[in-house]
Amino acid sequence: MARRLSKQLWLLVALTAIPFLCPAQQKPLAMPLVPAANWRLVESGPLPLSAVSKYGGDSAIEQEYGVKALELRTYQLGKARVQVLVEPAPDATSGYGLLTFYRTSAMLPEKGVDLAYGDANSTLVARGKSFLRFLRGKDATLAENDYLALLVFVGGTKPAADPLTILPLRLPAKDLTPGSEKYLLGREAAKRALPDFRTDLVGFEQGAEVQLGQYATAIGPSTLVAISYPTPQIARVRFGALTKFLALNQDLGADTLYGRRRGSFVFLVLHAGNSETASLLMDQFRVTEGVSWNERYITERSFTLQLVHMILAILILTAFLIAGCLAAGIIFFLSRRVAARFFPDSQWGHPDDDQIIRLNLRT
Repeated sequence: MARRLSKQLWLLVALTAIPFLCPAQQKPLAMPLVPAANWRLVESGPLPLSAVSKYGGDSAIEQEYGVKALELRTYQLGKARVQVLVEPAPDATSGYGLLTFYRTSAMLPEKGVDLAYGDANSTLVARGKSFLRFLRGKDATLAENDYLALLVFVGGTKPAADPLTILPLRLPAKDLTPGSEKYLLGREAAKRALPDFRTDLVGFEQGAEVQLGQYATAIGPSTLVAISYPTPQIARVRFGALTKFLALNQDLGADTLYGRRRGSFVFLVLHAGNSETASLLMDQFRVTEGVSWNERYITERSFTLQLVHMILAILILTAFLIAGCLAAGIIFFLSRRVAARFFPDSQWGHPDDDQIIRLNLRT
């Protein structure tokens, strides 16, 4: 009896140990980011720029960022329909600027999708030169995963690598209020974002670009403004105007504005309360300058497209030169005809072979 129990015990131990000693087939643990959803485009058509107000935009702001027309698309999955407003901009920075301008603090990043922020009603996405508005609405039949699948279906999980290289660098993230970062390219957008600031002194007509964000400080929220100019010389002139008309760095109590210039950048702090708080915010920036003879020019055009543009430019220049030569020849010919008719005594109107040379020799 004891021997039988001993065999059964050894058999139980062997069966228990086999799964741990033998390598089991590994099963994938990663779940797909977005489940498959058969979204399809059912309608698409152009809209005038003035129609953007119906979808939460402002035509004056869109014009500053270079948008000239709109495209409204409708996607369908089963009975659920979602409209997507596409706003083509001149470049990736303009599309990114529209995203930052219209994003609010209530809009949170969409899971797994870069440069996409949304709330219960809509989602804003920047993709290359295009700014997209996904108008989710209040369709109860649309599941969260299906909506996320639409975002990926239309815009992918992230922008292409090349447009990302020309986007402005993000503001320092420490103590930055989510949704407060803005990238501004014109006075109208600056007026909306900075209603109590003299935006005419910024110099957008000279190529200024503005980034701003609201930061939490010990005395309350403060606004940090970073202005970049094409050259240090323009930045120096503009900083002088800002210092003169806004009384920068002068103790005016709660209304004091603080600022400094570093190369082609000007940094301003609004509602800081004191110079120490303003300095802590501006000290987060480190500006370095250098000269490079072989730095690759960053452009959104491919090499083939650049070559085609160069050949077209050469052909256009050649056409202008030929046209100029023809025009000069016609003017030369007509001038001699006019001189021959109205100024018969003028030598200009008579070819050399028609002239008689008189020596006036007397013998």
